[in-house]
Amino acid sequence: MDKVLAFSKKLLKEVIDKNSIVVDATAGNGNDTLFLAKTSAKKVYAFDIQQLAIENTTTLIKEAELADKCEIVLDSHFEFDKYINEKIRAVVFNLGYLPNADHEITTLAETTLATIKKFLLHLEIGGRIVIVVYWGHENGKVEKEALLTELQNLDQKEAEVLIYQFINQKNNAPFIIAIEKRKEISCEK
Repeated sequence: MDKVLAFSKKLLKEVIDKNSIVVDATAGNGNDTLFLAKTSAKKVYAFDIQQLAIENTTTLIKEAELADKCEIVLDSHFEFDKYINEKIRAVVFNLGYLPNADHEITTLAETTLATIKKFLLHLEIGGRIVIVVYWGHENGKVEKEALLTELQNLDQKEAEVLIYQFINQKNNAPFIIAIEKRKEISCEK
């Protein structure tokens, strides 16, 4: 069986083609940005609120000589529509905190949910949002519960929602929530 991160990449790669606009909503150390840049995607956007994450991601992308394909933005992922004016094919989130940095700075349930709902409006039909949920810290537990509660109630005609989790692993092992858009979603939701 694929481990969580390998499966998240598989889910993304399945929907990305040469015309795809893709987003790393939580740039962190740049690993997902680099993965997305190595796919056939036309353009990669990466967002983070921490300068260190932007620097790490920029360095990684430049070393791989893929900087011309990427736009790395120091801003909240919630603000993505200020930078992207096209339909989006794929989005990845790695929730939690930046490894080897301040663990007090974490993704938060309210912002994450609002951003996911906003991405659903801008996502192409057949596009995916892949969320890797790290919940071994207090904000992570709150975020996990909020996501599960809210996303299981998405209209199945508009989006399919999958959970991929190893249920016998200890220490709050990360898991995936993946959303695939099936049809246009009304703005009222």
